[in-house]
Amino acid sequence: MKNILFTLTLITTSLFSYSQDYTTGIGLRGGPSNGLTVKHFISQKAALEGILTTRWGGFGLTGLYEINVPIKSVSRLNFYYGIGAHVGSYNGKQNGWFKDDVNHFVLGVDGILGLEYNFKEIPFNIGVDYKPGFNLVGYSGYWGDEGALSIRYIF
Repeated sequence: MKNILFTLTLITTSLFSYSQDYTTGIGLRGGPSNGLTVKHFISQKAALEGILTTRWGGFGLTGLYEINVPIKSVSRLNFYYGIGAHVGSYNGKQNGWFKDDVNHFVLGVDGILGLEYNFKEIPFNIGVDYKPGFNLVGYSGYWGDEGALSIRYIF
């Protein structure tokens, strides 16, 4: 029992003893949806990310709460995970869900898993993530193709 408690204490300490390399990052996000990303740390380990994307003749807006954890073996490389929500409007004919030429409103929840590397020499970072979603309103169902590469200017 003592070994289990000791192991859990070490894991918890390593997860929460993190100091990020930047406060705010603004940049571009590319993948099935392309757009802008803004990530802002609200504490040593927690960040808020806003994503504005275009796709299928419409737009999407996503807000995420993320926990950032350093990968100890590689300096300036971080793993992050989180949850959030999205809202959007997409053209029915362009996305294949509907057979009409009408814009459809969607609302749903998101998860995110990612890695980001903060360069030491220049004020940029690069990240790759997977952001599955589940639409609750509009086209309801699983939305699993949202992977992306992001490049941000950090300050």
